[in-house]
Amino acid sequence: MSLLVVGLSHRSAPVSVLERAALAADARAKLLHDTLATEPAAEAAVLATCNRIELYADVDKFHAGVAELSTLLARHTGIGLEELTPYLYVHYEDRAVHHLFSVACGLDSMVVGEGQILGQIKDALALGQELHTAGRLLNDLFQQALRVGKRAHSETGIDKAGQSLVTFGLEQLADGAPVQEWARGKRALIIGAGSMSSLAAATLARAGVAELAVANRTLERARRLALALTEPGGPGAAGLTASAVPMADVAAELAQADIVVSCTGATGLVLTVESVLSALTERLAATAEAQALPGGDVRAEYVRGGDDTDPERGQGDDCPLGLADDARRSAPLLHLLDLAMPRDVDAAAHRVEYVRLVDIESLAEASADAPMAADVDRVRAIVADEVEAFGAAQRAAHITPTVVALRTMAADLVASEITRLDGRLPDLDDKERAEITQTVRRVVDKLLHAPTVRVKQLAATPGGAGYADALRELFDLDPQAVAAVSRADTRSDRQNTARERA
Repeated sequence: MSLLVVGLSHRSAPVSVLERAALAADARAKLLHDTLATEPAAEAAVLATCNRIELYADVDKFHAGVAELSTLLARHTGIGLEELTPYLYVHYEDRAVHHLFSVACGLDSMVVGEGQILGQIKDALALGQELHTAGRLLNDLFQQALRVGKRAHSETGIDKAGQSLVTFGLEQLADGAPVQEWARGKRALIIGAGSMSSLAAATLARAGVAELAVANRTLERARRLALALTEPGGPGAAGLTASAVPMADVAAELAQADIVVSCTGATGLVLTVESVLSALTERLAATAEAQALPGGDVRAEYVRGGDDTDPERGQGDDCPLGLADDARRSAPLLHLLDLAMPRDVDAAAHRVEYVRLVDIESLAEASADAPMAADVDRVRAIVADEVEAFGAAQRAAHITPTVVALRTMAADLVASEITRLDGRLPDLDDKERAEITQTVRRVVDKLLHAPTVRVKQLAATPGGAGYADALRELFDLDPQAVAAVSRADTRSDRQNTARERA
């Protein structure tokens, strides 16, 4: 069996495709079950983030595996295979290991060096363990990836090469100003209560926002997050007011917010351009500037221009949802950070007057020119070393069942010969019999020691997989006996994993 990964990410596909390929939690579970139901795959794990979806599998046939995993991704994302295929990448064996280790270190992230990917890899492993789709290979692979990622962050300055997506996004919103100064005293709205939203809430709380509201479909989760921000020892500065609100109140909160961060698992838009315009209208109506305008309606007076190429958006000043001209933008009153995939905020909000929107697509454009830290080279060296070590360990582990089966066969032969000796020399006392038995075992152990140790060393080298076959052939080992050892090891691994998680 061999490791195969098929996937797409921000490096291979545009955001419009990644949005359509996003998978909810229940869809990931179904994808894993369907992957194991296919003939080429014995194990499976799926790594899904806001800017990547990758399907890992232990397969026995490369071409059949690629075809099957590609078809499964197309089926479960709802994107036609012909349309999806140009955006897919394939990595096999050591290259697949190298890819995941690079991802774990943040080398393949939109923001180089960001550490959130480690939590996402941990979640992918936990799901595979929970559904029993991750066996020995993928358990070893993902656990080692987590260790490699932690090593990269502890031994190098990769963190300085980039920030988390949240921090990077807030820096883009601040447009060059220090986030601590830009956010201080503002009112923030967080939509969603998952890991990304929690990080955004904590970051803004530390930056000194005066008020923070958390909106979530499950109000209790929003309450827990709001409470964690203000409790003693929490990230919130003194005087921070944090509250939880139901999703039905988002429109009202939007009209009062200066900063909005949205990262939900919704499949449709959470904030439409109409809701953004309504919030601005309400907000501007309360300002002295708005009082000087007839009706204070942002739709007619504050949003000008139009996108002549988009018939759905209308044209010119006659369109009630007209779009602002980039050449005459005013200072933003509403800052929107959309970290969801698929997107939570209507992309048309990019062109609305008094609004600054940063989303995954604009983050990708901003990060493309970001300077790379010198530590990146050190991390690449770590990844290369760890890939080689992982490959050697896997190759050595591959021969272990064969060695165990060989020693088991030898022990059975010793026991059989001692039994035969008892029949031929029935007058042996227990002491004599024990001495003979021990002598025969020592002889057998000494004869097997050198070849079994050497074969493990050779198996760890590139191309060493054939030594297991040679050992089975030379000693005429029963393939079923070797397979039985492998199955026993797999059961033991799963039991150990279950105990560790418990």
